[in-house]
Amino acid sequence: PSQEHVETNFFHDSARTDAYRNALLQNLPDFQDKVVIDVGAGSGILSLFAVQAGAKRVYAVEASNMATQCQTLIEGNKLTDKIIMKQGKIEEVDIPEKVDVLISDLMGYMLFHERTLESYIHARKWLKPNGKMFPTQALLYTAPFSDETLYMEQYTKASFWFQSDFKGVNLSPLKE
Repeated sequence: PSQEHVETNFFHDSARTDAYRNALLQNLPDFQDKVVIDVGAGSGILSLFAVQAGAKRVYAVEASNMATQCQTLIEGNKLTDKIIMKQGKIEEVDIPEKVDVLISDLMGYMLFHERTLESYIHARKWLKPNGKMFPTQALLYTAPFSDETLYMEQYTKASFWFQSDFKGVNLSPLKE
């Protein structure tokens, strides 16, 4: 899905959005006059919530083209004095100071979508000693299941490349 689609899902997932906002607003001492990095900021909504919680400065780090929309939201909410947009991967951008708090929405697609968890962990290099991370933990529950229709659909897609005669072309060398 496109980054815009992912962001729209986040905004429409009120349980998730409210949980993040409440986590910040219910921990005001952790944000009041603090410097924050929003890892994988997307639209910047968590950056905006951090400012609502009293953050002195937020670095909104976003690698995708959502950085443009994030900057638009920052400007539209007149927060250019508090939120600094950094377009790029957290592994590659330069943050000019150590920060008190890291925030990120890494709860999306099973913690592993777009390698957000890895980036969030990498961002600790910018965290001051005794700095905070929101969230600090996550649980992933899995359960085995069987769905013959889904299995056949995926098997058929994978088997496509095993064909020795696709419109006169042998695709089977690609299976190796």
